[in-house]
Formats: sequence, structure tokens, C-alpha cells
Amino acid sequence: MPSAARPASPPSEAGTTGRAPLMRVIGPLLGGVWVVFFVQPWLAAWRSPAGVGRTVALVAVATQAVVFVLGTRYGNPARWVGRDAAGWRYAWLSLGVQAGCVALAGLGAHEVGLVGLIFLSVSALLTLPWRRAGWVVLASLVAVVGVPRVVPGWQPIDELVLSLVMASSAVFGFSALISSNRKLRAAQDEVAVLAVDRERERIARDMHDILGHTLTVVAVKAELAGRLVEVDPARARDEIGQVQALARTALGDVRAMVTATRDLTLAGELAGARQALDSAGIEAQVPTVADEVPESLRPLFAWAVREGVTNVLRHAAASNVRITMTADSLVVEDDGRGHSGVPAGNGLTGLAERARAVGATVESGGVPGGGYRLAVRAGAA
Repeated sequence: MPSAARPASPPSEAGTTGRAPLMRVIGPLLGGVWVVFFVQPWLAAWRSPAGVGRTVALVAVATQAVVFVLGTRYGNPARWVGRDAAGWRYAWLSLGVQAGCVALAGLGAHEVGLVGLIFLSVSALLTLPWRRAGWVVLASLVAVVGVPRVVPGWQPIDELVLSLVMASSAVFGFSALISSNRKLRAAQDEVAVLAVDRERERIARDMHDILGHTLTVVAVKAELAGRLVEVDPARARDEIGQVQALARTALGDVRAMVTATRDLTLAGELAGARQALDSAGIEAQVPTVADEVPESLRPLFAWAVREGVTNVLRHAAASNVRITMTADSLVVEDDGRGHSGVPAGNGLTGLAERARAVGATVESGGVPGGGYRLAVRAGAA
């Protein structure tokens, strides 16, 4: 008996790699694989005596198979988060149709028609919160055990109980794992965004600390010098000299602070890239962690992410962007117009210089079928 069709991601899911459109295709395909297990109740109905009951049972088995496959596209551990009333109605309607099909299948397949309860239980686990799904599974178990014992002429199929328990346990465990992974990825995204926000707050605080007092003193001395120009020119000149010295000091402090902040963080740039692309309405596949990248390459990869995403936003007119990263390479690829007619800027030149400094290379250019690729690879200089 089937264990489960693999859950697929809903269309609303975002921020993540492995985007929803792909899973909306894979979910029904994998659900279709398990349709083969409907052959058992179908054959049982087919072998029953010809008549209305036989026909109704065959139609019921086929209908449940179709409803089950279509329902897999909504199977995901976060399925009840943000679902509207129409989504809930669809979930319950799907389960109700399957329950009705199981009952009608019994007209021709008899006790073998209860195989459909396995698919009903799996669908419930894929489309309902755990507690409600648990009641559906429990009711299915009671039906599998009790109905054959009370309907005249039906024979108990005790191994069907084991199949139902194994299938339900498998899909529950798999969905729980996917749910945990999603929560972990969301937490990692949140941590990265918080890191960027903290860095912005630090920069703002440093700017205030560096310039706030100095500019206040400059304003006071400049005002004083203006009043002394006529009455005490010598002192006015002295005050102007102090203003110039304070301005040079402040300029040096700002330059030192900017130099210190030029060391980007890879995690921060990845989080910033995801936010910028989402804001521009561009589908993005962005890594959430950078643990596998050596410390020596993280600044270079951070600059590559910034340069690649900046070029996408300015020139590409793309609808999809994918950032792939390994321990020694980073690739930013889009499906836009290939930056045709756009002259090479200082960004790529600066990135190439940084790459050479750590023994890496930068590759950029169009890709077959349209689009643009920026790749940074270590150890290939």
C-alpha cells in the first residue's frame, strides 16, 4: 500500500529556494505514482456481477484517484497558515468526496473498497492541521476494523489496518520534517535580516556619535565668528581656523568609519538580495546559509552577490534569479535580456580585482536561451 505522495508547496510560499511552481508539478506527479494502488479496489469492482453497483463502484474508485492526485498540490506542512475560507472549503470538499467514493466503492468492490481509506487518511494529513487529521485517521481505522465485521458477506482485511497505520505514520513524519526545515529556514532568514538591521543601526549610531557633537561645535563657532568679524577680526580668524580644523577632523572620522564598513557580510548580502528581489517582484532562489564558505572567500562572495543583484535590478528586466553557492564558487544567474547594450561598469572591474587578490576568477556573460550569468570561482586564477 502507498505510504504517501510527496507534499508540494503552495503558490503563496516564498522566500525560499525550491520555489512553489516546481513543486506544484512534482506534487501531482508523485501523487500519480501511487494511483497504481487503486488497481486493487478497481479489479475487485470489475470482477463483481454486472449491474448498477458495479458501475457505481468503478466510477467511485476512478473519481477518488483523480481527487487524490489533485489534492496533493495542496499538501504541505504550512497549508493551514493564511488559508482563506475558499481554501478550507476545498480541503473539506476534497475529503468529503473521497469519503463518499469509498462508501460507493463498497457497492462493487465490497471490503476491498476500504483501501480508499488509506488515501483519505493521507489526504487529511496533507491538507488539515494535525489534530483534525488525526480524527480522520482514527475514523478510518475504526471503519477498516469494524465495517467488514458488521456488513453481511464482507470479510475482515486485518493487513489493511497495518497498511493504513504505516502510510499515515510515513506521511506524518515526512510532513513534520518538512515543516521543521521550513521553520528553520525562516528562522535563518530572520536572523540574517536582523543582522542587517543591527548593522544599519550601528552605522547610524556611529554617524551620530562622530558628526553630532562636531557639527554642533562647528555651528556655534561659525556663528561666533560671524559676530566677531566686525568687532574682533583677529579672534574671528582664530574661530574660523578652529572650524576648519574641526571639519577636517570630522571628515577623517567619516572616512575611517566608511572604510571599516566596507567589509561586507555574506549573510547580510544574501538577506538583502532576497529582500531587494522580492520587492522588485522577481522570483528569487537565494541560499539561506553560508556556513560552507571559507572565511577568506566570504567578503568576495558578498561583493559578488551585491554586484550581481544590482545588475539584475538595473539592467536585466528579469523575472527569475537564481543564486547558487558552494564552498568555492558563487553564481548569480537571471533570465533577463542579457544586459545587451549595457557597457561594463566599475563594479565588475572592482570585483575582478578583489577576486585576483584571493586567487579567484570572475566570469560574466550571456547564457543560451537568454539571460545573464555572473560567476566567481576560487582556485581558478
